Amino acid sequence: MQYSDPLKIYETHLVSLGDQLTNLLRKKNRLAWLRFISVAAAGLVMWQLWSLNWIIALSTATLLIALFLRFVINDINNREEIENTKRLITINKEEINILHHHFTDRQDGQAFQPGHHDYASDLDLFGKASLYQYINRTHSEQGNKLFADWLLHPAQTELIGKRQEAAKELSLTIFSLQQLRSYGIGNTVTIASEKNVLRWLHQENKFHLSTLWRLVRFGFPVISITALLLYIFSVIPSSAFYPLLLLFLAIAFNISKVIMPDYALLNKIVPELETLFQSIKWIESCTAKAELIQAHQKSLGTGTQKASASILQLKKILERLDYRYNPLVHIPLNIFLAWDLQQVFALEKWKSGKETIVPKWFAALAEMESLGTLATVHCNHPQWSFPQLSPGHGVLIAKEMGHPLIPVEKRVNNSFVVKGIQQLSLITGSNMAGKSTFLRSVGINVVLAMMGSPVCATELIVSNMKVISSMRVSDNLEENTSTFYAELKKLKQIIDAVNRHEKVILLLDEILRGTNSADRHAGSIAFIKQLIKEKAFALVATHDLELTKLADEFPLDIHNYHFDVQVTAEELYFDYVLKEGICRSMNASLLMKKIGIAL
Repeated sequence: MQYSDPLKIYETHLVSLGDQLTNLLRKKNRLAWLRFISVAAAGLVMWQLWSLNWIIALSTATLLIALFLRFVINDINNREEIENTKRLITINKEEINILHHHFTDRQDGQAFQPGHHDYASDLDLFGKASLYQYINRTHSEQGNKLFADWLLHPAQTELIGKRQEAAKELSLTIFSLQQLRSYGIGNTVTIASEKNVLRWLHQENKFHLSTLWRLVRFGFPVISITALLLYIFSVIPSSAFYPLLLLFLAIAFNISKVIMPDYALLNKIVPELETLFQSIKWIESCTAKAELIQAHQKSLGTGTQKASASILQLKKILERLDYRYNPLVHIPLNIFLAWDLQQVFALEKWKSGKETIVPKWFAALAEMESLGTLATVHCNHPQWSFPQLSPGHGVLIAKEMGHPLIPVEKRVNNSFVVKGIQQLSLITGSNMAGKSTFLRSVGINVVLAMMGSPVCATELIVSNMKVISSMRVSDNLEENTSTFYAELKKLKQIIDAVNRHEKVILLLDEILRGTNSADRHAGSIAFIKQLIKEKAFALVATHDLELTKLADEFPLDIHNYHFDVQVTAEELYFDYVLKEGICRSMNASLLMKKIGIAL
């Protein structure tokens, strides 16, 4: 069932996580004492019993050291649990802050803001206090980018339905979903690392196909270990062994020098592989029935081996290569085992046939993180609804629809109905009455609907269509473009889309604001008539009350709505409620008087 009070469930879970962290910290202290006691006991046994019975002393000390190592392993696992619990605490604190509408310190996605886009800038999709900043819960760079793409590009109807199904199911296990997020916070999976891995996968294998390198792989360790054994058993003297040792070191160094360029692309990605391993393992173990989730799970298959097991295998190979950062370990291993060469052979064996498989791992992670975002939206906003997709074009039936970025205590919801193409809604109203906010509410909820997300409305039935808006138009000094010309370019884009009869909803705020009133009025009339002629579906906000008279000429196509203002003792009161008809109350004169302009 869906959570009815998300704030309460996060606060309750936060208390539980706090208790869990306290217990883990206590366990950490106990393990520290146990490690100390086991080592001290081993030393004491050797000191007290060696002279009496060295066999018993050595056996007992060995058992105590084994116990010490067990405590070390337990401590490492406990430390990981502590760090994971701390991340989960951070996640739940963040969710509580977001529910209190404190979210502007989060990643804002500004890097994904296109230079030119049909609606991204007008609807505040990216940047400070944006929709992306408010709802995004992805952590990998791949997930961040994919979720931005979902916001920028409407999905097909069938895919929208599948995303809705997956989001509903994932929202029922929100704390399990938080575990996936915790893995992502630990070490971010980056696009750069993914590209390096893919580049390495497509490189030609240099070693395991070479007869010479295969001989070196086995022959060099045999020779060096044989020399060592001969020296240990005094077959060869030190004067002969140490020069041989220097020779073996030089050979091992040159082997590693040849190997390192192939390893360079994979250098220092082990932490990210740990995140990828844990995340993919989580996806594999997810018991969801949603078709889209099962499809992503199926894409992770690598024959008889699970993707997570394959990632873990790669991680372990790279960890063995990373011994090179510890000379005391690296030098002996390379002298006597040709260690780096053995790992490169293991790497080349690992990557065989994985050129088309590995990209699916990163894609599955990005998809599941993005679906998890939709699930979190559903969990956090039980009053929001999943929209129904209408098969016809030009349908928008909204009940109690509001702007998702306005806090619920300040938000005013409106209902609005438009059915069929060739419908143009003219919205008049005084300054600050809510016209632009209403247009953005429509636009942002359509964007949410087209990505498969719940929408800020108790009910929304909408056609699958793309938003094209013209609301924030400004000049561009770099392109030597005036405000008026910038708006003309945007209107040209709109006209082209309308002439191609694309399935779009147009959101227009104050057409042709950059020119004189006579040209603006004449141009607006001509533009609106062309929209009607081409059967466009549009919402137009305007201060020009003369445009409302077009409803007399096109009574079936143009519908007038308005937001009004009440004035009491020269004070303004806005109710932000959409009403039918034409606005008769304007407030510009009163606002100018308030700032000292005598009228």
